[in-house]
Amino acid sequence: MKNKVIVTGGTGYIGSHTAVELIADGFDVVIIDNLYNSDITVLDGIQAITGIKPRFYDYDICDRIKLNEVFIAEGKVDAIIHFAAYKAVGESVRKPLEYYRNNLVSLMNLLEMMEQHGTSALVFSSSCTVYGQPDTLPVTESSPVREAVSPYGYTKQIGEIIIRDAMAARQMQKAISLRYFNPIGAHPTAYIGELPHGVPENLVPFITQTAIGLRDELRVFGNDYNTPDGSCIRDYLHVVDLAKAHVVALKRLLEGQNKANYEVFNLGMGKGVSVLEAIAAFERATGEKVRYSVTARRPGDIEKIWADPSLANRELKWKTEITLDEAMETAWRWEKKIRNK
Repeated sequence: MKNKVIVTGGTGYIGSHTAVELIADGFDVVIIDNLYNSDITVLDGIQAITGIKPRFYDYDICDRIKLNEVFIAEGKVDAIIHFAAYKAVGESVRKPLEYYRNNLVSLMNLLEMMEQHGTSALVFSSSCTVYGQPDTLPVTESSPVREAVSPYGYTKQIGEIIIRDAMAARQMQKAISLRYFNPIGAHPTAYIGELPHGVPENLVPFITQTAIGLRDELRVFGNDYNTPDGSCIRDYLHVVDLAKAHVVALKRLLEGQNKANYEVFNLGMGKGVSVLEAIAAFERATGEKVRYSVTARRPGDIEKIWADPSLANRELKWKTEITLDEAMETAWRWEKKIRNK
């Protein structure tokens, strides 16, 4: 009998790619998403890739009554992968209360449902933002969790604390927080990819929208950071590699391979890439030129961060396989498809 897993935010960017990998690995996938930052047509993309359309509930998981209805309707749920959250650093600075309310209430509701309905495993979508601006690079799981530089970062820090304390109080449940760095790219089939509503907050969709003519130019937020070319440095990894990590983390919990009832892992390529280097990689991979201008620094951005993924490499037997240039090419293929070009 297949293990049943609820994927919250499963029509979103990372959630949809993870749903595909879960289905490919034989899981029974149920998606809950209020479509705040995604589109119902993503379900068709998942079906086109896998041949299966997951059961779908158009619910806001901040609504505890509606969330309970899902668990009642589905019966035994073995695990949850929790993606559903507001996720834009810049927006969180502008709308802090919305971020705290949405990201924390939804998590606490899920933890209550896990206990009430006997769900044993949780994989939490965390973020490298929990480290703030680290003193030492690359970042390991033992690096200090520093003061966050945005409300979004704080919601991930607080979320991890809530999960840690909940697991410490429960003998029969276990969780893994995956602290990932900067996912980019799209599924190689171009059936699913990153589909931001309005103006993109993330770099690569802004690059692709600029290259295709939807945006006049890309804004590079600052060129006076203490980095080789003055622009911010991040650790970019392909979304399919990231999705596969969620599957192996979930199996670790369900198969009892975990060494504690709460664990954390960094997920990244392990290499720092600047904004200007990312633009150059896109141009190299696609042959397209990107118009850009340098503007002021953006509130909430940290200067530089990249991962040491060796713990995930060793314990999860996971590593990135897709290169930066290949990721950029898939992002461009997806952009052209959704614009019918």
